[in-house]
Amino acid sequence: MIRPHMQHPQTDRQTMTTLARDRFLDDSLTGLNDSPKRLPCKYFYDRRGSQLFDQICETDEYYLTRTETTIMQRYAGEMGQCLGEGIRLVELGSGSSIKTRTLLDHLIDPVAYVPVDISREHLLASAEQISDEYPDIEILPVCADFTKPFTLPNPSAKPSHSAVYFPGSTIGNFQPQAAQKLLHSMAQMCGQQGGLLIGIDLQKDREILERAYNDDEGVTAAFNLNLLHRMRKELGATLDVEAFEHHAIYNQQQGRIEIYLRSQVEQTIHLDGQSVRLEEGELIHTEYSHKYTIDGFAQMAGEVGWTLRRSWTDANNYFAVLHLIVL
Repeated sequence: MIRPHMQHPQTDRQTMTTLARDRFLDDSLTGLNDSPKRLPCKYFYDRRGSQLFDQICETDEYYLTRTETTIMQRYAGEMGQCLGEGIRLVELGSGSSIKTRTLLDHLIDPVAYVPVDISREHLLASAEQISDEYPDIEILPVCADFTKPFTLPNPSAKPSHSAVYFPGSTIGNFQPQAAQKLLHSMAQMCGQQGGLLIGIDLQKDREILERAYNDDEGVTAAFNLNLLHRMRKELGATLDVEAFEHHAIYNQQQGRIEIYLRSQVEQTIHLDGQSVRLEEGELIHTEYSHKYTIDGFAQMAGEVGWTLRRSWTDANNYFAVLHLIVL
């Protein structure tokens, strides 16, 4: 049973599902007919995709999650002090909210926690578990694509201010202009004196980076290919998932990992009455993961209203968690 202090997202499930499917279809057709071909990485995340990502975080090669977790465990007390008392904490792309627990343990009398995620089933399961673990915090889940406008729910008690938590270096999935646009929307969401606690992956050796996105167990490959499984299941696409393979490389010049689905044969995807031809070896881009320097990120965020106040890194300088505010 859902406790009274956890609210269901205020959306009609059938309407939301229909709209989500239509958007998925439109984005897929647009991307497959583009040149070069592309599919948005946000569609990785149905329930299976969310579970696969959690598994990625446990692989030996994927240093990001365990490194960020170590930073959070060591410095969460300082982060809680920086974010301040009585806040409404908004987490974008909350997933399983695993790292969030460390932060919630160190916040000073938080008024509410607002997890925002595109995968409704996964969101509600995680939110209910958080609700059980933190009965004194009002849990207000929002099922939404956080790259689009959404209504921020108001808690029963008035917060001192709002703060966004955006861990996992998810900001790196956006190209610089889109990243700035998202950072600007966060600043508007939080308002003056609002806070942002954000994880960024730092620039490092190519071999370390490429291994992180090509794990030996093939979990990242399954996660990437899950997008095609979703197209078959939810959109009725006719395609052979086995005829594609995962492909991830580091683009040194652009400072980013680039992830693709590579067609292993000549083939045709049939979707909603349209046919899309792929050559053998042709790539469908699915994700970027940009790597930053702290100064470079602070400059980018500063152009849309944020001021860097604190930063925390690990011993190897692989990863950083930054605290920024809107002045």
